[in-house]
Amino acid sequence: MNTTAHPSTEVLRNRLIDEIVEERVAGLHDPRVEDAMRTVPRHEFLPAVSVETAYANQYVSIKDNPAEDALPFSCASKPDVVFFMLVQLQLDAGHRVFEIGAGTGLNAAYMRRLVGPSGLVVTGDIDGEVTAYARKTLDATGFRDIEVITRDGVLGAEELAPFDRIIATVGVWDPSPALQNQLTPGGRLVLPLRWRGLTRSVAFTRQPERLLSDSVKMCGFLPMIGQDGEHSGYVDDEHLIRLFWDDDQAIAPPALATAVCRPGTVAWTEACVGPVESFDGIWLRLSATEPTTCRITVKQAAIDAGLRRPAAPALSPALVEEDSIAYLTLERIPVEEDTEARFRLGAAGYGPRGHALAERLCTQITAWGNDRTAEPVISLYPAGTPDHELTDGYVIEKPSARMVIAY
Repeated sequence: MNTTAHPSTEVLRNRLIDEIVEERVAGLHDPRVEDAMRTVPRHEFLPAVSVETAYANQYVSIKDNPAEDALPFSCASKPDVVFFMLVQLQLDAGHRVFEIGAGTGLNAAYMRRLVGPSGLVVTGDIDGEVTAYARKTLDATGFRDIEVITRDGVLGAEELAPFDRIIATVGVWDPSPALQNQLTPGGRLVLPLRWRGLTRSVAFTRQPERLLSDSVKMCGFLPMIGQDGEHSGYVDDEHLIRLFWDDDQAIAPPALATAVCRPGTVAWTEACVGPVESFDGIWLRLSATEPTTCRITVKQAAIDAGLRRPAAPALSPALVEEDSIAYLTLERIPVEEDTEARFRLGAAGYGPRGHALAERLCTQITAWGNDRTAEPVISLYPAGTPDHELTDGYVIEKPSARMVIAY
């Protein structure tokens, strides 16, 4: 007879939240969010997986995409990301909140705990199967008073507006006017905003003429269905090197095919990192200064064939101009035995302007190295706002908004 004692769901849940709180992911904490996540039973929103999986700090797919190499249609987000985004949202008792991306219904349940009986929580999704799943789990767990609607989230929920808070749990490339118009003055909007191949959870406050950020944190989310301003393409016929860029950028990956087959150059900086130290802020700085910033993904076969390894092969920033490219790279620095490994940061360049692009990339690596905790300020203005009404910074054009990013 197996008499092994297994931890209770409450023990597993508290162990997970203890881990999140101890690590202080993104440097954010709120005891009210902590209490909500200790109280709501995550495993009851994920009945198809084991309780151990439900209380691991990982995302869980609830609707897979049958297409090859495709991301799932819907999932339960990583608990640590859920935690810091709810902290960014700053929910209070009595708030009215709208969520884009219903998922399992779990995030809506957390928010219901935070706004209390006098508040309102509305969660929506474009996929009817996803909203049906959320409705079922919310009813089963006692959250029947949460509104679940099926629609394109960027349209908001005008019939239930205005909202004190709006949050998206899917990646948003083009923030629609509805998201600002349905928000109360001074209200907060938290978006996994996508630009230049990266995604960041950005917390905005609504001002009379714009949305202004006060928190920008690293995250990863599935892209919103129906927003087609992001593009990707392969440099080579073997599909080993792939670029990701935005609609407003003139990038043609095949133009780089010859360049990446020839020897490149490398420029180095004095900036160094440890084996688990983030250098994500370099990408943010590039997006605020370099119009040609994009993302490169390189498979191991290309590295084995001689291409210099990107700093993160699946997710590194790059600069592209016509037939030339430079991307972030690193090399291990020799250290004494039993000393933590250190890596020097630099840029690999290919093509006629490869070295010049690498030097420009190194300029931003150095700027990041001098102030590694700095976050940019992001403003979202309605499309069509005249230049003279914008704050200083680099402007990225979206169909529905003019995004200004500055340090």
